[in-house]
Amino acid sequence: MILHILNGDATREIFEQSGLEGDMIVWREMLCEGKAPATEELPRFFEERAAHLQQVYGLDRKTYLDTIGEDYKKLGKASSYDEVVLWFEFDLFCQVNMLFVLYYLKKLNPALPPVSIVQLHKHPEVPNFRGLGMLRQEHLPPLFEQRVYLQEEDWQLAADAWEAYRSEDPLALEQLSYHRTERLPYLGIALQAHLKRLPGKENGLNAVEHFFLDRLSLGKLRERDLYYQFWDELKIYGFGDFQLDIYTQRLQRAGVVQRNDEMLCLTGLGKEILNAEENYLSFACQDNIWIGGIPLEHTPWRWDDEEGKVVHS
Repeated sequence: MILHILNGDATREIFEQSGLEGDMIVWREMLCEGKAPATEELPRFFEERAAHLQQVYGLDRKTYLDTIGEDYKKLGKASSYDEVVLWFEFDLFCQVNMLFVLYYLKKLNPALPPVSIVQLHKHPEVPNFRGLGMLRQEHLPPLFEQRVYLQEEDWQLAADAWEAYRSEDPLALEQLSYHRTERLPYLGIALQAHLKRLPGKENGLNAVEHFFLDRLSLGKLRERDLYYQFWDELKIYGFGDFQLDIYTQRLQRAGVVQRNDEMLCLTGLGKEILNAEENYLSFACQDNIWIGGIPLEHTPWRWDDEEGKVVHS
């Protein structure tokens, strides 16, 4: 019997119609968003994360713990299967979830069966491919046949990357972003996209915030149209409406973006920040905002876009 670990409900819908056999877990976490507690104890990890998600994002703590608890129990039974197959995408959202799953599969199951992975960043029959949920049911069996089996170096890279992702110091993660294996080809670029979420050295804007302000500097846009531009050009993040709404709301609270009905426009302050005449961090509230193990309110680390690396401010 095979255990399939799917990256979300969109994939589940087509998987159930694909004819592929086996049990499945639908991994619904969004570990790229918010705090990733630096603890080895899974119950404590989930408790801390649940409290954080409720306080910052308004997500119900009990609902989160009930949902994740079921998936966690299934991960702990992976050793009873003949094979485990991971279905994850190329973007930051999926790659961070994948790191967590790999780390705790190993931790919870000392004697694992073979573990394989299905990953892709494009498909010949799907223009502007952004994820597995865009495929049709007949696409999945051929992808299953092309799955690759993880080797020891992949497990080590995943473990190191997950531990580094939970650290307040991003330098180890930056070094790991240059390490690639044949079976994990998308991890490095996803980790680099994560590091670009640090405040920018020049004006305090991270990559996502800069993208929004840059597009709005060209004129007013409907929020949905702005999101579609983001999905076309920065698909490496894999963010959905939930994550992008968080960004636009924070930009509005900082006074750099203004909403009029469905339209978003750049304010005078937004233009000054975009031109590096002001610093976004002087106006944005960063209280309890985390990316992985990094609390943005206190971090001295910045992303230097000109040098393409993390720097200490």
